Amino acid sequence: MVRSGVIVMAYGTPAGLDDVERYYTDIRHGRPPSPELLAELTARYEAIGGRSPLLEITEAQRIGLEKRLDGVPTYLGQKHSPPFIPDAVRAMADDGVDRIVGLVLAPHYSKMSVGDYRRRVMLARDEAGLGAPVDVVESWHVEPGYVDFLAQRVREAAARLPDDARDRHVVVFTAHSLPEAILRGGDPYPEQLQETAGAVAAAAGVESYTVGWQSAGRTADPWLGPDVLEVIERLAGEGARGVIVCPCGFVSDHLEVLYDVDVECVDAARRLGVELVRTESPNDDPAFLDVLATVVSRLLDKTGDAPG
Repeated sequence: MVRSGVIVMAYGTPAGLDDVERYYTDIRHGRPPSPELLAELTARYEAIGGRSPLLEITEAQRIGLEKRLDGVPTYLGQKHSPPFIPDAVRAMADDGVDRIVGLVLAPHYSKMSVGDYRRRVMLARDEAGLGAPVDVVESWHVEPGYVDFLAQRVREAAARLPDDARDRHVVVFTAHSLPEAILRGGDPYPEQLQETAGAVAAAAGVESYTVGWQSAGRTADPWLGPDVLEVIERLAGEGARGVIVCPCGFVSDHLEVLYDVDVECVDAARRLGVELVRTESPNDDPAFLDVLATVVSRLLDKTGDAPG
């Protein structure tokens, strides 16, 4: 009988302020950041208390998923921090796993994101001498359970707006920006963000919404836009009194949410005289973990490994 294992994959985060340079260097393919870039990123972590809670949240998500998979082992593998993807794959080989199912904790597909995680798993599998087929969930951006979950979070966020802002508010759905170069190959990433936004807006009864991008990298190449800060400024100029930011491309509280939204976006909105609230992150909410179990179980079903 085939023994499947699930590798849950995430980006990773520094363990603390003294790990930021190592982390940043890994992201930059071994090129250390300039002192200016390092100081800027370090300051962002300092602004959220010195470290991100991403590792603990991701591990809680992995544990919650494993409990829902009725005996199918799950492993955590990260791209830029331990435990790394090769660490997880070696553990799978040691445990006798002969089929790998991958879940990237990002709902939208891009060759540069989900595609890269898949490539890394395949490489790690080959390096471990593990002759296991690999199936990776490509996207779950309009999974009904996820859409319903986000719609509820949008309604809850709207209830936190003052009455005058609630009457004239716009929901901004965001995801991590990627280089515009992905568009040349017909990458579905921007379209999938639009599809999530439309589906959640319809489910939540939202009348006015748009999309924005955040956390663009510091490279010479152009990245997908408009940036969420530009969107907030435009909406303020058009007369919006309230903005709800729904970072639907992220599933955990981490730097891109706790700083980019909770600090930068909040500061921009305050300067523009706009009330801004954010939808709460999914983290390890049981309803969200049920969604993850549903999408993973579809791949496990191929060999009869899905729970019950």
